[in-house]
Amino acid sequence: MIKKVLISLLAVIVFIVALGVFIQKTSFNSALNNQEIPITPSVTINDKVISVEVVKEPKDREKGLSGRESLGEYKGMLFVFDSSEKPPSFWMKDMLISLDIIWIRDGKIVRIDKAVPAPAPNTPDTKLKLYSPGQSIDYVLEVNSGFSEANSIIVGDPVSISGI
Repeated sequence: MIKKVLISLLAVIVFIVALGVFIQKTSFNSALNNQEIPITPSVTINDKVISVEVVKEPKDREKGLSGRESLGEYKGMLFVFDSSEKPPSFWMKDMLISLDIIWIRDGKIVRIDKAVPAPAPNTPDTKLKLYSPGQSIDYVLEVNSGFSEANSIIVGDPVSISGI
């Protein structure tokens, strides 16, 4: 008799533990499914995905990548503009690395300034060269110098932007 009671009690305990594990697992999966997974902003050109830092504010645009000693292989900075604005001008103030500047309008590349060199240290602002697309644009993508050439990126290529 005691043996039957113990077996029944053990069965109930196993059932309760199994039920608890099931409920906990279901709650955890539900929490994961309801959790927002951050989307990394990216730009895709010719099946090449570039993770980007997005810059929208004028003061952040002015700083850009100044002072950076390196930029990852498939990394870049994406500057966002209102296409109704006048054509922007970019400079390389306090830049330490050379860049390719890719100008984008209506989902297509409209200009590429390749291998834009970093200026000599302490170059006065008035002596810095300005780079401009000559037309209003939606985005400017800055990537490592040589990226365009290495990935056969040319004017007219379509551009896909996500996560911004």
